[in-house]
Amino acid sequence: MSARRNKSKSSKATKGKELTPVVDQVMRKSSSDESMAVSSSLNTSIPRTPITSRTPVSSRMAMLEDGDEELELNLLGDQERREARQGLEQEEAEELTEHAKRPISSKDKRAMVLLCVLYLIQGVPLGLALGSVPFLLKDHLSYSQLATFALSSYPYSLKLLWSPIVDSIFSPYIGRRKSWIIPMQLTVGSVMLYMSLNVQRLMDNPENHVNELTFVFTSLVLISATQDIAVDGWALTLLSHENLSYASTCQTIGLNTGYFASFTVFLAFNSVEFSEKWGVPHLTLSGYLKFWSIACYLVTFWLLFFKKEDKEVATEADLSIKGVYKTIWAICKLKHVQSLIVIHFFGKLGFAANEAATSLKMVEKGFKREDLAIAVLIDFPFQIIGGYLAASWSRGDRPLRPWIWAFWPRLGFGLMATFIVYYFPKSPISTGFFVFLIVHTVFSSFSSTVQFVGISAFHTRISDPLIGGTYMTLLNTFTNLGGTWPKWFILKGVDALSVATCKVTEAGTELAVKVVPASECVSEHGQATCREIGGTCVTETDGYYIISAACFIFGIVFLVAYIIPTAKKLQELPPLAWRVKLS
Repeated sequence: MSARRNKSKSSKATKGKELTPVVDQVMRKSSSDESMAVSSSLNTSIPRTPITSRTPVSSRMAMLEDGDEELELNLLGDQERREARQGLEQEEAEELTEHAKRPISSKDKRAMVLLCVLYLIQGVPLGLALGSVPFLLKDHLSYSQLATFALSSYPYSLKLLWSPIVDSIFSPYIGRRKSWIIPMQLTVGSVMLYMSLNVQRLMDNPENHVNELTFVFTSLVLISATQDIAVDGWALTLLSHENLSYASTCQTIGLNTGYFASFTVFLAFNSVEFSEKWGVPHLTLSGYLKFWSIACYLVTFWLLFFKKEDKEVATEADLSIKGVYKTIWAICKLKHVQSLIVIHFFGKLGFAANEAATSLKMVEKGFKREDLAIAVLIDFPFQIIGGYLAASWSRGDRPLRPWIWAFWPRLGFGLMATFIVYYFPKSPISTGFFVFLIVHTVFSSFSSTVQFVGISAFHTRISDPLIGGTYMTLLNTFTNLGGTWPKWFILKGVDALSVATCKVTEAGTELAVKVVPASECVSEHGQATCREIGGTCVTETDGYYIISAACFIFGIVFLVAYIIPTAKKLQELPPLAWRVKLS
């Protein structure tokens, strides 16, 4: 085994010697032409900037080697670059095959189980705040009030802002990661316990407790996001170096399981009709929250007394909060990154109305929540398959090509969803229409998955290997924000542009009564108030269609005028153009 490693190292060293003369020649040639786009990068050595504490020392050394190889490869001609890259890829494939043949140790297996459990606990509040609770509130709240509750999802997209603090401040006695995980889990369990004891009061009259509900669930998401930072860092030391790739697998399994348990599974078992139809116990929100609060306490108790955290060597660079923030600012000042940020911030507006309001509109039209949960559950395995296919399409020199192509079907399915809402049949819906909805959901989410994998592959390709953790997290933060920030404005706009009145018929004469506000006439509470005076809520203008049309038109124009030409330029840039220089 050691001989194989020495062979690999000597091979890389030999290849480095072969490449160096060519690199030196190109560097001398390029230094005389300062007008070249890459000349400024070539005249300066790769900066040794602080690396976030999420990256282990062994991975950092690999990043340094990979960064040097990438530098040399980009200075070669096309033919030489292809030959050199093929040699490197062959060596990497041999090393990966060697690692794959090794059995996973029992220590790593236990670590994987622990990671899955920790990520599972994080996924539970996310599934409630982003999934099931908005549908439970839809019968009682207007879209403006739902917009207020939607603010609870924002902290998870902004966790980069305080991640350096979580990485740098800790108690050596408890452990670098446990110092944050234990108090965060205790807080999550306590908040869930509080919710379980008060949820009946809050959910019976949610229109009077919107701010309290928003505050509680925002706190849950904020705490879960903070715990996620610590768990991500712990994963890099819990697992051995050769099995680090399983960390993302544990995250996917844990988060998705927790999310779908709180979204699809809970919505189904929370439905009285579903329980009576299948003969299963009816699950209340109070009981569900109480169960997970106890689970949080048990896992935290085990971590505190039975799980010892290995000491993690923290360098001065790791603990430099100021250094990490300087790195983030340096990345944001790159012109190419700024162009990418503009794409991320506005690129998803084209289908923002579909993602924020369509499901709520279908429930308003009579689509049962449990049927929606089943449709999402059926779609889940297709997302896994789509992710695998998208990963193969996103390889090569143009990872943004499938990402750009997927914009068109994603915009098209968003437009189709608007027509589905407009022509939605009266309840109960037929089996054929339900199957059609599932097919539409599968293809729509497939295009979304292609985009997610494509842009992730591009982020991986352009991230400076010396600060890969910070670079990747920053780019992913902007991607998440692009899908999060429009939600509040979309839901607010639906109400603001809607015109609805409560019409009462007296002695054959139809009267418009100004008792129920237009924004309330779409909620069950508003409609009930209208019915109490013998009237009917009539929506004369539905702001959903106006917002959907505006988003679709903007999406098409922005895609053609900015995204496509800019993305093509960005993916043609060499990796050196994305490197960061810190003084």
